[in-house]
Amino acid sequence: MSFIAPVFLVLVFFGIQTGLWAYGRSVALQSAREGVSQLRVLSDEQQQRAAQPVVVEHVEAFATSVGRESLLDPRAVVGWDADGSRVRVTVTGSVISLVPGLDLTTTQTAGGPVERFSGAR
Repeated sequence: MSFIAPVFLVLVFFGIQTGLWAYGRSVALQSAREGVSQLRVLSDEQQQRAAQPVVVEHVEAFATSVGRESLLDPRAVVGWDADGSRVRVTVTGSVISLVPGLDLTTTQTAGGPVERFSGAR
C-alpha cells in the first residue's frame, strides 16, 4: 500500500490539473468568441477603431468573471485582416496550477467574417 498510495495521489492531482487546464482553455476560447461576436457587426474602419478598447476591456472582464480563478490575468488582442473582411480576437492567460512553480499558459483565438448589411433585397 505504501507504494501504491503515492502513485494514486499523483494520478489524482494530474487529473485535477488537467481538468483545470482544460477549463482555462475553454474560458479563454469563449471569451475570444464573445469579442468576435461584438466586433463582427462593425462595418467601417472608424467604428472598429473606436470600439477596439471597449471590446478588449469587455473580453478581459468576461474572462475574469467567467473564469474566476481558473484563468489568471487574461489579456485580449483584437485584429482585422488587411482588407477588413475578417476579425479575430486572441485571449492569453495563465491557468491556475496545483504544483508550485508550474507555469501553465493558454492562448485561444476565435475569428469570423465581418457582417455586411445592404439595403437592397
